[in-house]
Amino acid sequence: MSTMTAEKLETLSGCFGTYPQTQALKSGQIKSDRVALHLTEVSPVYKAFLMMAREQKFDVSEMALVTYLQAKAYGKPIVLMPATIMGRFQHGTMLYNSERGVLTPDKLPGRRVGVRSFAQTTGCWLRGILWKDYGLDLATVKWVTFEDAHLSEFRDPPGVERAAEGKDMTKMVLDGELDAAIFGGVMPTDPRLKSVISDPDAAAKEWYKKNGTVPVNHMVVVKSLLAKANPGAVREVFRMLHESKKAAGLPKPGAIDTLPFGINAVRPALDLMSSYALEMKIIPRRYSVEELFDDTTWGL
Repeated sequence: MSTMTAEKLETLSGCFGTYPQTQALKSGQIKSDRVALHLTEVSPVYKAFLMMAREQKFDVSEMALVTYLQAKAYGKPIVLMPATIMGRFQHGTMLYNSERGVLTPDKLPGRRVGVRSFAQTTGCWLRGILWKDYGLDLATVKWVTFEDAHLSEFRDPPGVERAAEGKDMTKMVLDGELDAAIFGGVMPTDPRLKSVISDPDAAAKEWYKKNGTVPVNHMVVVKSLLAKANPGAVREVFRMLHESKKAAGLPKPGAIDTLPFGINAVRPALDLMSSYALEMKIIPRRYSVEELFDDTTWGL
């Protein structure tokens, strides 16, 4: 799992995406006399979540929130750290082809909507928002997926359709094979594609006022064994990640902090996603925030 060098550094394997908030960590600007991080680059980074969930490939890794909830449900030996690597408002992620008429949340029943994977965290946030805030019965939509979940134990719920091999989600929306689709980090730029939730920025501000949190996409997980055996190393990784965020000047003065650190800061997002994921049959039961951490990571 880890090795001690002659300098008494604990060498840990890790994987994080490249963002402003990880730049100082990845460049070596953030120093430690306790821990040396041996980082692996995986692109796109979500492929690393599968490696970590299925085979615990790294000592410490970025991981999508829903992937972690499923890993918890299937008893994987990893534990959450209250450190956010990526968070963003999701209201503008469901797009439709405006040349085919206007599509709004109330018109979604009976429509075909694409999403990369049914358990994709962005998709879960957006569906949860549509359910809770727009009164959408999620079962009335025909969901079309393109990939399996990161956890091999999970199967798409009954009624979810798999797109034919090689199909492109954006093209399917433009061609009318899909009425809309939920997109992740890379949003298509075709001007015909408009948000199903109109004025998503204003909707996101209202949502933030109501819920007091940002939809957290990616957090950090560590091997359970490491957290038990070497709490000091885990605390040090948490410090380094937090320092790297601060080195990027985040959050900007007066801006909403989209990268919450610490139990109290991440609690509202974890509570919400746990209820959303249960509603969508993505996890078998709702998890309390306390259950998602262990004695080491709870204290961070």
